[in-house]
Amino acid sequence: MAKGGRSMDRVLGYAIAVTLALIMMACGAESDPPGATTESPADHPVSVTDAALSDTGRAGEEAFNANCSVCHGVGATGTDRGPTLIHSIYHPGHHPDFSIRNAVSQGVKQHHWFFGNMAPIPGVSADEVEKIICYIRERQRGAGIFEGDSFSTVC
Repeated sequence: MAKGGRSMDRVLGYAIAVTLALIMMACGAESDPPGATTESPADHPVSVTDAALSDTGRAGEEAFNANCSVCHGVGATGTDRGPTLIHSIYHPGHHPDFSIRNAVSQGVKQHHWFFGNMAPIPGVSADEVEKIICYIRERQRGAGIFEGDSFSTVC
């Protein structure tokens, strides 16, 4: 093929690549993660009754504040870096205790909100994680998220 033919092939290749990229963007190829919502946790404010925490819950609050509150906020009510955990999405029937354990140890891909992926949290002992889960569940109960439901949780 002549030299002019090669450059025509190159131009045609670029044109096809650009066209495909535009089609993919228009069709939503970069769509939201499955199950993601465009809503913000702030769209669903939760009223939390500050019920007395158990001893385990208080220890969990301390561990939560030291390891999790930077993103999930004091009281687990969320920040601009991470969602509230006092939300029905984190009901133990949808996110059982093992999902919290896995999130701490392995991280988690973004799937409900648009805060990005959560990295693993190094240096949190298994005992601290159990106390953190207890704290989160007690805060959820205080918000009426699963009051009366019987789910197996650490607390």
